[in-house]
Amino acid sequence: MTESLPKPARARIAPAGLVFLAVTSIGWGFNWPATKFLLSQLPPLTLRGSTGVVGAALLAVLALMRGQSLRVPVEMWPRLIVAGILNVGGWMVLMGLALLWLPASEAALIAYTMPVWAAALAWPLLGERPTLLRAVALVMAFAGLAAIMGGNGISTSVAELPGIIMALCGSIGFAVGTVLAKRWPIKLAPIPSAAWQIGIGCLPVSLVGLFIETTHWGAITPVGWTLLFYSTVVQFCIAYVCWFAALSRLPASIAAIGTMAVPVIGVLASAWTLHEPLGPGQIAALVLTLAAVALATRS
Repeated sequence: MTESLPKPARARIAPAGLVFLAVTSIGWGFNWPATKFLLSQLPPLTLRGSTGVVGAALLAVLALMRGQSLRVPVEMWPRLIVAGILNVGGWMVLMGLALLWLPASEAALIAYTMPVWAAALAWPLLGERPTLLRAVALVMAFAGLAAIMGGNGISTSVAELPGIIMALCGSIGFAVGTVLAKRWPIKLAPIPSAAWQIGIGCLPVSLVGLFIETTHWGAITPVGWTLLFYSTVVQFCIAYVCWFAALSRLPASIAAIGTMAVPVIGVLASAWTLHEPLGPGQIAALVLTLAAVALATRS
């Protein structure tokens, strides 16, 4: 009598991992309307750069408190610098500027098409052969962009075009950084790695903002200071730490799909807090974008 082979065990989904993932999604999702509001009180480079620098410093302190070294091997510096520029610096600048033209909900939707661009770029950069799912995901992503551009009428779409281009460039730049990180991974503990990347990406942005922008810190309202605290501590520190905690407890595919809650929360929170439109065009764009991301993460 032959023994039947045991079935492969399913990856265990830890409840704590789902909680950490939910905290991450909420933290990042609500940051879209928070940033849109703050841009009415602070210029974009100063806002994005300064919150990032403070957030990086707090993450560095947290890493040291946890006994994690901030020392970077010499061979890791080029990878950290590229990741800091593409995944943080470019993202911060382009998304901050995009919000000057776009509602927070639309910027969030365009931003989170990045898994689709990463899947498409894996062919030329990593040699991964394209699949039917990736092709369909790309088509759906373009359909989602078309729904965003057509949702508010042609005249509004033309006025928003600079923001759409900037958000799209930021998303594609992040995707390039993600693909390059797959080829040349950054071999550091997650929290020190995040601290260095955010610091490298945001310090130049903050310095440029200091020299070319006029900032009136005294004009910031109590609500503005509260949201600055949120963008710095919750978005950069709490959400990042929860993201790494979720990754250590969940299969990567579950964690990746779970981040699709971020644009949903961003769209709904923007409609609720900023009274941004949430009509058929926005809902169609949301559905198409989420479907594209879901297909890209499964391909």
